[in-house]
Amino acid sequence: MRIFQVIVMTLALLALHPVAWAQGAFGGGPAHLAAQLDSESDSPAPGGATAIAFAMTPEPGWHGYWENPGDAGLGMTVEWTLPKGVTVGPLRYPVPEMLLISGLMNHVYEGPYAILADLKLARDVQPGTRLPVVAKAQWLACTDKVCVPESGTLRLDLVAGDGAVAPAQRARFDVWRTHLPRPLGSQARYEVKDGRLRIAVPFPAEAAAQDVHLFALTEGLAPYAAEQTVTRSNNQMVIEMPAGEGIKGEQVQAVLRTGDHVGFLLTAVPGAVEDPQAAGQAGAILAALGGALLGGLLLNIMPCVFPILGLKAMKLAKAGGDERSVRREALAYAAGVVLTCLALGGLLLALRAAGTAVGWAFQLQDPRVILALLLLVSAIAFNLAGLFELRPFGGGDGLARKGGAMGAFWTGVLVAFVATPCTGPFMAAAMGAALLLPLAAALAIFAGLGLGLALPFLLLAYIPALRSRLPRPGAWMGRFQKLLSVPMFLTALGLAWLLGQQRGVSGMTIGLGAALLLALLLWWLGVRQHGGKGGGLIAGIGALALLAGAAIALPATAPARAGNSATSVAFAVEKLDGLRAANKPVFLYFTADWCLTCKANEAAAIDRAEVRAAFDKAGVTVMVGDWTNADPAITRFLERQGRSGVPLYLWYAPGKEAVVLPQLLTPATLTGLVR
Repeated sequence: MRIFQVIVMTLALLALHPVAWAQGAFGGGPAHLAAQLDSESDSPAPGGATAIAFAMTPEPGWHGYWENPGDAGLGMTVEWTLPKGVTVGPLRYPVPEMLLISGLMNHVYEGPYAILADLKLARDVQPGTRLPVVAKAQWLACTDKVCVPESGTLRLDLVAGDGAVAPAQRARFDVWRTHLPRPLGSQARYEVKDGRLRIAVPFPAEAAAQDVHLFALTEGLAPYAAEQTVTRSNNQMVIEMPAGEGIKGEQVQAVLRTGDHVGFLLTAVPGAVEDPQAAGQAGAILAALGGALLGGLLLNIMPCVFPILGLKAMKLAKAGGDERSVRREALAYAAGVVLTCLALGGLLLALRAAGTAVGWAFQLQDPRVILALLLLVSAIAFNLAGLFELRPFGGGDGLARKGGAMGAFWTGVLVAFVATPCTGPFMAAAMGAALLLPLAAALAIFAGLGLGLALPFLLLAYIPALRSRLPRPGAWMGRFQKLLSVPMFLTALGLAWLLGQQRGVSGMTIGLGAALLLALLLWWLGVRQHGGKGGGLIAGIGALALLAGAAIALPATAPARAGNSATSVAFAVEKLDGLRAANKPVFLYFTADWCLTCKANEAAAIDRAEVRAAFDKAGVTVMVGDWTNADPAITRFLERQGRSGVPLYLWYAPGKEAVVLPQLLTPATLTGLVR
């Protein structure tokens, strides 16, 4: 039926656009979707394999089709002419894109792409044998107005050899491999109820996914243009859509897109699908809100927050019985804290919705923000130490009379922003829940964090009995203010260390140097202030210039980090070959953060004390291949092992070939390897 639709649509459009015949239709003129057959190795080894690819390059405005093209279109068909001893596996398509035209959903590629296959040689093929590979291919090239059937006879002239691969070819094919869907490894379930299809896919809650869409490989699974809704809960992703007419209660296949050119090949069987929006969500929201309140409350004793809170408490002690003024400032302070937490939380959610993998305190991942915080906290510390005067923190009479509420508001903003380097108990679970909950609930949790942070000052302002217990104003306040500078200096030192972690020793040196120059600038300001002169504007401009210069001078890249840990080494073929040549036992496993089975095995078996002790005693090297992000070297290794996904567990006894271990491990399984 689809072929009939395409033919009718093409003939009708060609009648309206006769110029299409002169642009490659039915073999006439140059192709609008150029095809080239390429091989990774020109000399595949007997008994081995090499990847081959149809490199497709559409003209601007044209596109090609996925193996299931959607409501209209045709995928590629190939007739092979192969020499004796040569076989070619099925075509492997990259993750497609969506193109909606007049209500018809098309699964397409609007830019250059490659369709891969594996070419294998029999062991009895003699080295030096010429291997002509001929592919007669047909495909469909379309715009949003016209479709043109195209074809070509493509040829490869290979010679059986040593399987060598040129670096340029390997890099080219590695890029193409990263666009192929990866096997999910865990089985999905689907359920049809009230005309709706719901597919539950095991997918860890912490794994990033954006622009999620399910591309059905099974015909009739669902209307291609139907809206798909995606919900995530309890390490599960549920995709819901109208059910198609082709569901027969059998196993189905699909590709789940989780990012730009990133996806997973999944298999789903009939089964019950739980509602991810179950009634338990209300309890989760309340628990997360309580955790946010407690976390914000405990932030007040952190070294980056307590000194500022202490100053506000001293100001309350000075205020005496002026209840109206005290409460007005408390509300302004709380508003500054809560609005800043909401702003940071809203920006965090917006960045994640746009596809950026960030978490709470995401701004601290930018070394320029760390540098700005380092200088800001240093200035506060020097102010508390008495190097210079800063009226908004000193609480002078003029500010108290005229701008007390505004000063309190900006103090709250500062407290909330400076508090982000500090991590208190109860916060991790609450912030993690906020990223998975609906927008309103998530923002409520961020507001709860701000309310917890502002709560001590609100209690002091609205409960006179608590405020009456504060010490009376006196000379002790000056000494206490200087004492509060100590935790702020420690906070500045921690920020300098964090800057060093992000940009190395040179970055930390620039940060500390900028802080030293700022101290000299503030000392100059303090000398002028003690002499009754001004200079605050000049000092402010100088501080901003100092920040800008230091930010420009920061190294552009992070220092290189070692891929090995105290208990394992990162996967590398050369390292593995070296260990085997030295007759060292090796336990090699491949894992990924999105692989539930992998993580379960690591927690239940691999990362157990008894297993580590047995491996250490036997001198076993534990090697880890992390496939969380598509790694071409790992992909090639997995393919050579006859695997297309993770987990994969290999045991190399000294002088022996690899033994493939079960996909479900126990401590006894691993300790038994070295007995």
